[in-house]
Parts: sequence; C-alpha cells; structure tokens
Amino acid sequence: MQSPSFLLYGANGYTAGLIIRMSAEYGVKPILAGRNEASIRALASQYSLEYRIASLDRQEEVDAMLKGISVVLHAAGPFQHTALPMMEGCLRNGTHYLDITGEIAVFELGKRMNQRALDAGILIMPGVGFDVVPTDCMALFVKNHLPDASHLEIAFATLGGMLSHGTATTMAENLGGTGAERVNGKIVKKPLGEKGKWIDFGLKKIFCMSIPWGDISTAYTTTAIPNIITYTRSSPGTFKMLQWQGVFNWALRLNFVRNYYKKKIKQKPAGPSDEMREKATSLIWVKGTNDAGTSFTARLRAPEGYTLTAITSLLITRKVLSGSVAPGYHTPAALFGADLILEVPNTQRVIVTEA
Repeated sequence: MQSPSFLLYGANGYTAGLIIRMSAEYGVKPILAGRNEASIRALASQYSLEYRIASLDRQEEVDAMLKGISVVLHAAGPFQHTALPMMEGCLRNGTHYLDITGEIAVFELGKRMNQRALDAGILIMPGVGFDVVPTDCMALFVKNHLPDASHLEIAFATLGGMLSHGTATTMAENLGGTGAERVNGKIVKKPLGEKGKWIDFGLKKIFCMSIPWGDISTAYTTTAIPNIITYTRSSPGTFKMLQWQGVFNWALRLNFVRNYYKKKIKQKPAGPSDEMREKATSLIWVKGTNDAGTSFTARLRAPEGYTLTAITSLLITRKVLSGSVAPGYHTPAALFGADLILEVPNTQRVIVTEA
C-alpha cells in the first residue's frame, strides 16, 4: 500500500522555504511544486526532494500534479487568485487541501465547498499558519470559558520582524479596500481602521486598529459568536490618516498605483532573516463578552509569525497524513482543539485577571 504523500505548492516562496527547512524535524517529506520549473528544480536538487510542475490555470497540469497526492499544502498567494483552482483540483483528485491564507474571501470560499468536500471525502482547511491558527485557538479557548459570549475582540501584534514578499504583495492587491466586522452573524463591510484602541498584550500596551483579519470568517465558524472585531498593531498617526481614506482610497485602487507598490516590494528582502525571526515575538489578545457585560480575556505569546506558520502548517500536515482528519470544511481549532497552538514550542497562554 502506498504511503500518504504531501505536496508543497509554491515551494519557491519565502514561507515555503521555511517549511522545507523544518519538514524533516516534523517527520514529513514534501514533494515540491510550482509553476517555475527552473527554481523548483533547483530547490528539489538542493534538498534531494521530488518535484512536479504545474500552472494552476491549466486543469490537465493540475490533475497530473495531484495524481497520487494525499495532502496539498498550498503556499502560493495571493490566494484570492490561486485558492479556487487548487481547491477544484483537490476535489477532482480526492486530495486534502490546506493553505496558509489569511484572506476572508478564501475562508468563505472553503466554507461554500463544504458539501462538495464531504462528497469527495476530503478536508478543506485554509489558514493553517499564523493566519489563523493562534487566533482561532484563542477564540475557542475564550468561548470554552465564556460559553454565552456574544461579542469577541481579537488582536495581534509582532515585536520585531518584517513582511515577506508574498504577504506584502497580498496587501498591495488590496490597497484602497475596506475593512470588515462580523455583526449579528453577518460579515459587514466597514472602513479600514474604523476603530482603534490601546491593548495590553502583557509585555507592553500597543495601539491597534481594526482590520479585516481572517478570523472575521473563521472565529464565527469555530465559536458561533455572532459579533467579531479583529485588530492589529498600528501607529496612532496611521490610524488618524485612515479617517481620511474616503478621500484617497480611489487612487489606491488604480492598477498603476498597486503595481508601483508591488515593484517596490520586489526590491526588498524576501522576508525576515533567521536572526530577525529568532528575536521577534508574536502577541495575541482575545476578549469575549456576553450580553450581561461579563468578560473573559486571554493572551498568547508565540514565535514570530513566519516561524509559527511553518511550524503549525507542518503540525497540521502531519496530523492529516496520519489520518487525523474529517471530511468537509473545517477551521484549525474546530477540528484539532484550542490546545493545538500549545504544540508549538515556546508558546505561552495566559488568562488575564481584569480589575
């Protein structure tokens, strides 16, 4: 009987490179894949791994690439463009689908695929990295302690570190876009940075503003809490500037403006150095509140975001390869539990006692 196989698509990206380097430590051996044969072949030679080449806009190439593959870890963004053809390929070929997105639209796409995934007997789980494993686990942890919570606030911040090309390009694709909240169970468009607040992450208080983080989709699926706001670190100056976004957002949506920023991104390092990642820290803060005004708050301290993404994606890939899987669409915490994040080394979860 053939052993389960794991394909890493977008293997020549920054985060995928970390996944490749850590894969042996987690007992998995990826088949490398992507559309650029020269770079994928060079990586495969460097790490003595198999490789396959396919363009996601060619169905016959996708099907050939997925032949005999048990699990795909999709790491080629922006996922708003690449998730659908890969999900369709996985449905056709009976291959479990994982990715490292943080895009609300992709989570909602996966959710709409639920019945088809059940019929095909496959798992569809977007967001197996920093987006959204730590926040998803913390949302469920808070829900477990305050079962009647009706409102959920989720915030994250990084001390140190920098963005990879892939993350920055996804942000450039969405320049001039809107924010989002979950309101009474529905995803509602809001101005980006509509809300701002100082949040005590334990190590320090940090100013944060509201953004359309993936948990607007996933935390609702995981917890059924109907009102959800997500925040990230911001300077008060940026927050104030965004109050004028109605005046300039139209310009940010122009293709030549977005392409200008993409060009600037390519001129920068592919992502944080190993030394930078080792020194950086991810901070998570989650607060649940019920209709009576009772609240429960918890904090998490974890490794830098790209390091954490590599670790959690490998942990989940290993679980799926070992048969720890249920068909259909699932969020990480809903399938693997709130303590999944504690399997990541150097991670600490704390319950906050508020005055």
